Amino acid sequence: MVKRILVGAHYGFRDWLAQRITAVVMALYTVLFAVAAASVAGSGFEGWRALFASGFMRFATFVFFVALAWHAWIGVRDIFMDYIKPTGLRLALHVLVILVLVGYLGWAALILGRL
Repeated sequence: MVKRILVGAHYGFRDWLAQRITAVVMALYTVLFAVAAASVAGSGFEGWRALFASGFMRFATFVFFVALAWHAWIGVRDIFMDYIKPTGLRLALHVLVILVLVGYLGWAALILGRL
């Protein structure tokens, strides 16, 4: 009888679950944004500015961007781990993607802070 020893089991489940949770967060925000956009339609720049003047909408938008960055990180990291075999190249790509995603989150925070 052969006994299998599973090392590192359940790591994939955590990533799978995180992607599903971030997808649900983004879907809920999309519905919220669609309803909000329909309510502001035709009111021009001031209507959009008033929509994002509320702390709730700015917070919800930032949560959306955090979920988007996390979702993208998990997906890109898994693709790199599966298809990029040289360790140095994979590490460089991981660092590059992390820097870009953190930069995008900082940029989103700056934009939302100015509204």
